Amino acid sequence: MDASMWKAMTATGQVLSRRDALRLGAMMGTAAAGADPNAAYGASGSASRRDLGSISRSPKRYRMKKSINLWAFPYPQRMSLEQALRLAKDAGFDAVELNYDLENDISPKAGEKELRAVGEKARDIGIAVSGLCSFLFWPYSLTAEDPAKRKRGMELAQAMIPAAAWLGTPNLLVVAGAVGIPWIPGSEVVPYDAVERRAKEAISKLIPLAEKHKVSLNVENIFFNGYLMSPDDMIAFVDGFKSPHVAIHFDTGNIMPFQYPEHWIPLLGKRIRNVHLKEYSKRGTDFTIESFRPLLDGTTDWPAVIEAFDAIGYDGYLTFEYFRPYAHYPEALIRHTSDAMDRMLGRS
Repeated sequence: MDASMWKAMTATGQVLSRRDALRLGAMMGTAAAGADPNAAYGASGSASRRDLGSISRSPKRYRMKKSINLWAFPYPQRMSLEQALRLAKDAGFDAVELNYDLENDISPKAGEKELRAVGEKARDIGIAVSGLCSFLFWPYSLTAEDPAKRKRGMELAQAMIPAAAWLGTPNLLVVAGAVGIPWIPGSEVVPYDAVERRAKEAISKLIPLAEKHKVSLNVENIFFNGYLMSPDDMIAFVDGFKSPHVAIHFDTGNIMPFQYPEHWIPLLGKRIRNVHLKEYSKRGTDFTIESFRPLLDGTTDWPAVIEAFDAIGYDGYLTFEYFRPYAHYPEALIRHTSDAMDRMLGRS
């Protein structure tokens, strides 16, 4: 149908149903491209599963492993740690990333015995611990102006290193420092040169303990903290320690407000030890953690990102990080994420 036929129909007052209109649009689009508008459809008019394969999931299968951060679960308010671990396993994840806080199962209140028991419980369930991270690096920044805050931050970091080992993971996410912390109201602004100096001092002091426990201090790219804002900055910082126990925890979402993860990955290369998959939308959002979205509901070029990881030989964990469990039916977020990652990784 060409434009003259369309005008004739509208002029005579003919009305199309929604289904007819959609199909008409598809036919006109494919005809304009020189394609057979019925090529992808059977006699019933519906696309076959085989024909939709290229848009259902990646045509290439990747070796990376699926992980999810505990923040995506309603823990501890509505779900125990064991329930969260079992749900992650049942949903098809290979691992869970756990969080160190001040009050719950993984905190200064838990000793070696308790933390080893958590790791053993995960393994009994059949799921690994992909890493340990913590929000405590923000209120107790390693580069804060207040010496008491820096001291407390160092104490907590020193507690997290053996905690990671006892849980059975070699990965500890580290926030090296912050010029500013936008999600803490009234937080201070620290001069960049002071942040640089204090961050280097802090990581240097943590390396011997990391070596002792065979844990990698994986420095995360944050962007919102105003520090380590380019691949060159990250490379110079990490390489400067000349230690196999200092690496990078790469976060795909944190750099999306201004840059693109697929540009960073080839440059950071083998320094990437662990990964956060965070979806971000550039469609009129603000520059806070509220901008992060469930996987595939954003503007990230996921085929390019996953292919970039594959090109550097990365076959470790991809961990979905999300801060707001669904208020209703929270299991839906977990299962949606697993399904989305299957499609991204070309899993059947």
